Amino acid sequence: MRHGHRGHGFGRTGGWQQADLPDASDATAWFAGRLPSDWYTGPATLEVDRDEIVVLGELPLPPAEPAPGDDAPAEDAGPAAVPQATREGIIARFRETTRPARMQIAQEAQARYGRNVAWGVLVDGERIMFTHLAVPVMTRLRQPERKVLDTLVDAGVARSRSDALAWTVKLAGKHAEEWLAELRTAMRKVDDLRTEGPSGL
Repeated sequence: MRHGHRGHGFGRTGGWQQADLPDASDATAWFAGRLPSDWYTGPATLEVDRDEIVVLGELPLPPAEPAPGDDAPAEDAGPAAVPQATREGIIARFRETTRPARMQIAQEAQARYGRNVAWGVLVDGERIMFTHLAVPVMTRLRQPERKVLDTLVDAGVARSRSDALAWTVKLAGKHAEEWLAELRTAMRKVDDLRTEGPSGL
C-alpha cells in the first residue's frame, strides 16, 4: 500500500531565520517515497518548521475480543475497546522493530533538510511522541510580562519562568489555532508569489 503524506510547514521559507536552511518544500514527497509502505494504516503526516520534521502515522489495532459471557446480539453491542495494555504493547513493538530504519531515515533527512527528525504514532486518535525537540528561545520581557510568569510560578501552575512561558504559548496557540492557520496560509501565498515574480530586479 502506498502512503500519501500531508505536510504542514510552519515558518516562512524566505525569512532571514531560514537563510542558511535547505529548502524543505519537497519533504513530504521525499518521505512519501522513503518510508516503508507497511508501517502505517494510512497516510503519514509531516509537520515541518525551522528546526524539526515531525513524522506521525496511525498504527493498526487488532480486532477487539468480546468480553466473556457477552451474549448480547451483535447489532445491539457497541464497538469493543482494545485493552490499554494491548495498545501499549503495539506501540512498544513498533518503536523497537523500526528503530534502526527510523534512525537511518532520520540521518538521511537531516543531511538533506538540515533539520532534526522526530517520530510519533497515532493509536485510536491518541498521539504518542517517541522523540521531540525542545528548542530554547530567547526573549526580553518587561516587568508586566514577567509578573504574569511569576504569578503562574507562585500559583504552582509552572515550575519556572521558562515553563510558564511555554504554558502561555501553548494556551495562546490553542485559542488562536484557526487564526494562526490562516496566517500561515497567507504567508505561504506571499512566498509563492515572491518565487514566481521576476528575478534580477
